[in-house]
Amino acid sequence: MEIFTKILRAAVDAHASDLHIKVGHPITFRINRQLITVDAPTPTDAWFETVLQHIVPKHLMSALEKDRESDFSYYVAGVGRFRTNVFQQGGKWALAMRHVKSQVPNFETLGLAPVCKDIAESPRGIVLLAGTTGSGKSTTLAAMIEHVNENFKKHIVTLEDPVEYTFEDNQSIIEQREVGLDTQSFQRDLKSVLRQDPDIIMVGEMRDSISIQAAISAADTGHLVLSTIHTTNAATSIGRILDFFPAEERDTVRRQLSTSMRAVICQRMVQTLDGKMTPAQEIMLNTPVIRKMIEENRLEKLSAAIETGRDDGMQSFNQGLYDLVKAGRISKEAALEKATNAQALEMMFQGIFLSSGSRILG
Repeated sequence: MEIFTKILRAAVDAHASDLHIKVGHPITFRINRQLITVDAPTPTDAWFETVLQHIVPKHLMSALEKDRESDFSYYVAGVGRFRTNVFQQGGKWALAMRHVKSQVPNFETLGLAPVCKDIAESPRGIVLLAGTTGSGKSTTLAAMIEHVNENFKKHIVTLEDPVEYTFEDNQSIIEQREVGLDTQSFQRDLKSVLRQDPDIIMVGEMRDSISIQAAISAADTGHLVLSTIHTTNAATSIGRILDFFPAEERDTVRRQLSTSMRAVICQRMVQTLDGKMTPAQEIMLNTPVIRKMIEENRLEKLSAAIETGRDDGMQSFNQGLYDLVKAGRISKEAALEKATNAQALEMMFQGIFLSSGSRILG
């Protein structure tokens, strides 16, 4: 375990976001999105078995032996917390670990859009953080919770698999429940959480129709529900949610979402000029225009409504990337690489903007 702890400490010192360990292969860190092999002993079967005996929570050992994979959070005093996935490939054990920074970053440090504060302060509704794996959804979600914790007297209950950032009560009271340790499943806890007198409920991920329907019910009864979903842009998130339901239920769910949805924030990570990473954000707010489009099943029009909704606080990915370039945080080349429509973004850099279908010289 001494070698294992040294590996984790080296990853933290190198500012690695992830590390990959598997039997018979060199240990690899991901630093600034690049995979880098490190100088360390090659893991053996015996060494790996010893590590697993020490890091896998006791309540998950039987499930690991049966399923051959497991998710959990692993903490080392003086080093940090790691979101951990252990699995098998080719009949051999492997680990993928993501370093979760102990201090929850604030909005300014992350470079989030100012409207994110207003969204975090919403009294009720569903707020979704969307994006692919590694797009910073959990970090932004944590920043929103910490903002409330620092400024408002609320009761916040989180349901996570596993717990990542840990919070200390400040103005708010926060309970963090981990699936498998504190509750049997997302579904079970979502049924009981409303009896725990929460103001805000954070669900680690919207992963099925049961969790989505529970979130809608909670929002309808005056709670703020924060969660994540895997989509590539804000506009497609509604369709992604509907995909969880049978066809005959989608009209009803869509109408419910038109009233219960508060906002969708979608993120893509972009390298900054100083070699770090920052999120580019697309933000869809449930304005009267958006609400009507969802209600009338005109989901294909949502992207255009986001593009023309800047006065309401919305922004497209292209607009967010443009702002980051103008603020001197990222390069034009990095922005074009992450753009939804690189040609339209190039036009913006030339002073040509698209608004309501017309070209307006800026």
